[in-house]
Amino acid sequence: MAGLFIDVEVDESVAGDPDLARRLEEACPVDIFADADGRVEVVEDNLDECVLCELCIGTAPAGAVRVKKLYDETVLST
Repeated sequence: MAGLFIDVEVDESVAGDPDLARRLEEACPVDIFADADGRVEVVEDNLDECVLCELCIGTAPAGAVRVKKLYDETVLST
């Protein structure tokens, strides 16, 4: 399930990385990411709080996190 305006996807190949889970949780100013026992969890209730700062994209390996603006289909990713 996506937010009304924003969707965030984490590539399954990195979703189980405990270090990435911790870094994403720390980087996001609006708590979109949570460290769920060493696994990256997207907090769907917070998706529309995204301020498009791209800190998550800068924190994750290339292509691992995608932020999609549902209102115009733009995708932010490395």
